[in-house]
Amino acid sequence: MRKHKIKKLRAHSEPTNSGDENLSRFRSPDEDSPQMKVFKAVTSGFVAGTIWGTIVATWHDVPRVERNVALPGLIRTLKMMGNHGVTFAAIGGVYIGVEQLVQHYRMKRDFINGAIGGFAAGAIVLGYRAKSISTAISAGAALAATSAIIDVGGKTTRVDNGKEYYPYTTKKRSPATES
Repeated sequence: MRKHKIKKLRAHSEPTNSGDENLSRFRSPDEDSPQMKVFKAVTSGFVAGTIWGTIVATWHDVPRVERNVALPGLIRTLKMMGNHGVTFAAIGGVYIGVEQLVQHYRMKRDFINGAIGGFAAGAIVLGYRAKSISTAISAGAALAATSAIIDVGGKTTRVDNGKEYYPYTTKKRSPATES
């Protein structure tokens, strides 16, 4: 058994004639894969939640300084940032994960997938945090309705009008006229 493992390891570490086979291990994952979509949703949810947590922390009163606690305002702010970041990340991950799962099983790409994902995200994440069934159902319904309305309306953040915009000028300047 040990010899078999060693042969397997050597087979993977030895260079082959084809350069594509070796490089295929180092290629980035497909941008449109379900795993990458979930990763992007979790990451952007965490960032948005952390920013929102910072804003919320500024609205609350700063606790008074205690003897054994260093920097109580900073600690409280970091905890709020983390709590909001984790919550938003969980909502984004559950939403996209369930949406992709439903899309895979239904073999359709429509607003129902997003509505199911929204309900699952609201019910699971926000219901768990509130520890209430009624909150879970209402949060799930709110996120499902919001997702369905946005998907049915066809609202997108990007419009393809055929133009490409560059941060610099692509046309050559005419020579400056001398005075």
